[in-house]
Amino acid sequence: MKRLLILAAAALLLIPGAMAQDSGQKINKKNLVIKEWNTDPKGSSKVLDHVTTFSPEGKKIEEIEYGSSGQKWRKRFEYGPDGKLSRELVYDDRNRLQTYKTFEWNEFSRKKVQYTYSAKGKLLSIKHYEYIAQDAGK
Repeated sequence: MKRLLILAAAALLLIPGAMAQDSGQKINKKNLVIKEWNTDPKGSSKVLDHVTTFSPEGKKIEEIEYGSSGQKWRKRFEYGPDGKLSRELVYDDRNRLQTYKTFEWNEFSRKKVQYTYSAKGKLLSIKHYEYIAQDAGK
């Protein structure tokens, strides 16, 4: 009887996790546009919040965030011949270039260094990425 209760409790704990998992299929991002909308609690008012656009290859090429008065900012993403992100350009609410970022990648295709520049090309900051694997046994 005790064993049966333990098995039943274990099954109840596993069911929500199994139900929450998706089918394992990834969303096809080729030529995908994702629009995010804000609504009031009654659902009567709908305001565009965010739009993300993907290329025919499935790479993110643009993000736009909106506020009540229109576009807040826009980011455009450019990729090099190796398929890795090479530049991220940030525009203001009037589509004027504000800053842009370039990247260096490590041998594992992870960001190594990010350089941020002003619209006029002045280096504003450098960010270095460090990846540290934690011991799972601790």
